[in-house]
Amino acid sequence: MADLTFDTLMDDGNYMGSERARMENKVILDELERKKKARSMAVPTDDNRVKARLREIGEPITLFGERAADRRDRLIYVLSQINAARGEEMQMDEVSSSESEDEEEFYTEGSLELLQARRRLAEYSLPRAQKRVAQQRIHATMPLGRIIDLRKKVFTEVKRFSNLGSQIGDDRPISQVRFSPNSKILATGSWSGTVKLWNVPACTPMKTLRGHADRVGGVAWHPQATLTQGEGLVNLVSGAGDMSVNLWSLDSDSPLAAMKGHADRICRVAFHPSGDYVASASFDTSWRLWDVTTSKEVLLQEGHSKEVYSVEFQDDGALVASGGLDAIGRVWDLRTGRTAMVLDGHVQAIFGIAFSPNGYQIATGAGDDTIRIWDMRSLKALYTIPAHVSNVSDVRFFRSHELPFTKPVNGEVIMNGTEEDLDKSNDKESDTVLEEWGYRSGLYFASAGYDGFVKLWSADDWQLLRTLTTDSGKVMSVDLAGDGQLLASGTYNRNFQLFAPEDVPV
Repeated sequence: MADLTFDTLMDDGNYMGSERARMENKVILDELERKKKARSMAVPTDDNRVKARLREIGEPITLFGERAADRRDRLIYVLSQINAARGEEMQMDEVSSSESEDEEEFYTEGSLELLQARRRLAEYSLPRAQKRVAQQRIHATMPLGRIIDLRKKVFTEVKRFSNLGSQIGDDRPISQVRFSPNSKILATGSWSGTVKLWNVPACTPMKTLRGHADRVGGVAWHPQATLTQGEGLVNLVSGAGDMSVNLWSLDSDSPLAAMKGHADRICRVAFHPSGDYVASASFDTSWRLWDVTTSKEVLLQEGHSKEVYSVEFQDDGALVASGGLDAIGRVWDLRTGRTAMVLDGHVQAIFGIAFSPNGYQIATGAGDDTIRIWDMRSLKALYTIPAHVSNVSDVRFFRSHELPFTKPVNGEVIMNGTEEDLDKSNDKESDTVLEEWGYRSGLYFASAGYDGFVKLWSADDWQLLRTLTTDSGKVMSVDLAGDGQLLASGTYNRNFQLFAPEDVPV
């Protein structure tokens, strides 16, 4: 299969993208129109009356884990669907029709740099999406028995996670923890304004990066940091309350560049999978895209009614998701600038957001103590997890390395047989390991809460696998190492903790 690029996509005569895009846009617009009408529907707020109305229309009066607000939302959704089936949504009075005719779309002219960035992002993301879909098709052909065996093996390891150790990380709370791509270094950001690097699992300090004048809200590693990226180049980014986004190398304790433009404190930051761009979420109700090479702002994106707290890129590099204190999440298409999906369902602020490695599912953690799983294919929430008994502060999917760090299964030396037989055996074992490792990525995720717990969940049936206790009442952040051997949490009481599977050398 030839690689899909921006040019071949545009030149393919058989590509039905325009027709498909019109159909997809129609579905989105119909859904938005349905939600608009649903908001104007007269629905009781009393929970008993809501249950009675649900019983009248033949719906379950309650679902497992459903709260009163969720039950009312479900009633609104069901009634709007019934009206749509009856065709009542097509009946519009003259006032509403005239108002709709007066609606206009407003566009802001972008810079040439933004246009060039969008084209580069499209050229980068298309072949990655093509490879991801091809891999998913391979996984779809796996026998059911093999899938069950892989899930059992992976989840057995996950259920053996236990406390490995704890380390005082700073003088003030640890706001975020992130493992380096090679899983050997842990970066911690603190309210003291410092970013620290630690050797793991030894928990010995490596370097302290000083350059912020206020609390650090987020840290993120360059995708190739500690792998192919030189130590003197940009390896790390941080955002803080001093309204600056700092770029760091590994051979200096001062920033390579400080990018300014936000009008209020910066919370989370994220590196684009290409390593060429950085996103930052801020309390100025916007998130911004920065060019790492020029250290300049490329895009200022508004769309939230309140502060923006979290931001995360999809692995393909085509989409970015933002979550705000308005309890709304948005998925943006970086190639066009349009909103691809609105994540509307939480009743409290969204503090954590994460793309699944499968590319089409998103997890959001919020102040309503729940984690919601969203499916971009159906444009709706797939599942709601009553995860913690207080704020869900962070959500992270497990992402495996492209090639696993393999260790010999045993120390036996095969004395009999030919070298060819040994090579065939090794090749078969290597293929099996690669298949397992590829399927493991995105199979589970971790969440942190202000109830003092870190929890591990399966990412296919959304069941709880393991609950880990920390020594703090508030867990501010959580991360999973790419080799699958470590989990880290940053807490309000100034320390970070490491967890690892029992009986597994680290």
